[in-house]
Amino acid sequence: MTPSIEQHTNVAGSWVGSPIIFFADKPTERLIGEGVFPEHLNDDVLGRCLDALYDADVSMLYQVMAEKVVDKLGLKADSIHIDITSFHVDGQYATQDGDDTQHLQLVKGYSRDHRPELNQVILELICENQAGIPVYMQALSGNTNDQKAFAEVTRSHIDCLKAAQQSRYFVGDAALYVADSIHALSQQNQLFISRVPMTLKAAKVLVSTLDESKLATIGDGYQGYWVDSDYAAVKQKWLVIRSEQAGKRERLTLSKNLIKQSEKEQKQFRQLCKQRFACQADAHKALERFQCTLKLTQLHQTDCIAQPIYCGAGRPKKGQQPDRMEYTLTGHIATSLAAVELAKAQAGVFILATNDCSEQLSMQAMLDTYKSQQSVERGFRFLKSPDFLTASLYLKKPERIEALLMVMTCSLMIYAALEHQIRKNLKEKNQFFMDMKNKPGQKPTARWVFQRFIGISEARLGSSPPVLTDIKAHHKVIIDVMGERYRKIYS
Repeated sequence: MTPSIEQHTNVAGSWVGSPIIFFADKPTERLIGEGVFPEHLNDDVLGRCLDALYDADVSMLYQVMAEKVVDKLGLKADSIHIDITSFHVDGQYATQDGDDTQHLQLVKGYSRDHRPELNQVILELICENQAGIPVYMQALSGNTNDQKAFAEVTRSHIDCLKAAQQSRYFVGDAALYVADSIHALSQQNQLFISRVPMTLKAAKVLVSTLDESKLATIGDGYQGYWVDSDYAAVKQKWLVIRSEQAGKRERLTLSKNLIKQSEKEQKQFRQLCKQRFACQADAHKALERFQCTLKLTQLHQTDCIAQPIYCGAGRPKKGQQPDRMEYTLTGHIATSLAAVELAKAQAGVFILATNDCSEQLSMQAMLDTYKSQQSVERGFRFLKSPDFLTASLYLKKPERIEALLMVMTCSLMIYAALEHQIRKNLKEKNQFFMDMKNKPGQKPTARWVFQRFIGISEARLGSSPPVLTDIKAHHKVIIDVMGERYRKIYS
């Protein structure tokens, strides 16, 4: 693997009328391979490459590559972690109705990058927990539901991932904890660790009746205790956890959020009372649906009022019968004190679930395994970084966008693998690399290493071989610990 370090070279640019050349200022022969010149890497070539990747099935191709990388690095993952993010897309794309299984649907959905007005595409990743390398990727339509996507993975791909990675735990956030996913994991004898959604009645009861006498110290400001559960008819253990630091953070904004939510629900009720319904049954159904959405308020003295409707002009005559009746809702809405107390009780408290009911899994081990979920989130931050320039996507075809997401995931794989190797080799060879505070360390991020390598240039003088300039002592530390191939590239 070769680090994506910025280089400067005097390689000639493109000729008039040629395709767009992206790497005219990069020494491609040195970084990629002998005989590879910048003019070989133009927009036409890259477009055809994306088409070829799509035809080869990008998810399957990536999984094969990832298995080889993990094996080459000798990584033995204890857990793999699943998560989802979205990228918004520019431009209009033709979609095929009713063909959700074969083609991406670039449509609006829940926007994680706060651009709900734009169409989007979803990227699903599963990462191992040692280096954060994605071991599985899949591009999904923009309106994909997290829970359904996770359930599909657990039904269709867990067996092959389990065999390839030999990981003990499958880990996910609250979207993983639904009956379909839990059943699929249990049937395949796959141990899981997941956060329990606080929308579950049993979870609400546990949090609102938190037994402080049972709380045992876990460490780093965490306390917890075990509770047996059989949610979705799967035998499991729940770990109720209270975090001191999270509790402080949440209490700072709790009052403001409670007021905001209460005002929002009161406004929605006023709008509901302005609506007119053709019959009482419709009005009562609308009221029931609205009550199911309430989180912080409750309704009192609700009623359905008949409103006579006259179709003629002017005031109706005395004794005139209305042409029809319409119905409106009325009532009072107020903040629920019980809901406020529950919200306060939930500050800093969350629940983890696992089907590993053995005595070998400690509270600390379970918490640490779940916190490794940050490996996927770090990967998404890398892909969405302004330096990566992929916050918004535009290509001619949805198929190319799917293939581009695979290429982006490959970049993340290389980044994570390189960072892992740098840290491992620095420690094994007892070498140190200066951090941003100019202090020696052995765990630099790959991004920091890349930034420190900016400025290295390749210079040519006549027909003499090219030479590298501005290589400093801190560059040599990384080059030396990475081995012969890197010394050759930077020689």
